[in-house]
Amino acid sequence: MAEDLSNMLERLQQLQEQMANVQQELGAKTVMMESGGGMVKVTANGKLQIVGIEIDKEVIDPNEKEMLEDLVIAAVNRAIDRARELADTSMNDAARSFLPPGFSLP
Repeated sequence: MAEDLSNMLERLQQLQEQMANVQQELGAKTVMMESGGGMVKVTANGKLQIVGIEIDKEVIDPNEKEMLEDLVIAAVNRAIDRARELADTSMNDAARSFLPPGFSLP
């Protein structure tokens, strides 16, 4: 029984280390999403941080300030959603490797 507990604790420690590695790797992975047919592009990393915004000069019009703001918001939200999916998939894949056969994550 003590050996089973020891094995379980060792596997939990390995899982924790693997999750920390995945978190670190997510900082290097990026996704890019766009809005306005590519006029606004936003890049986010797997840690849900915005790391870049590109705005086509055609949409930089002082008279269309609200439209540009809306395009930026849309692209940012899409990039964050995609980055969240990337992070969730990476973390689930890492955790799944430690589950006994027949177990699954929601």
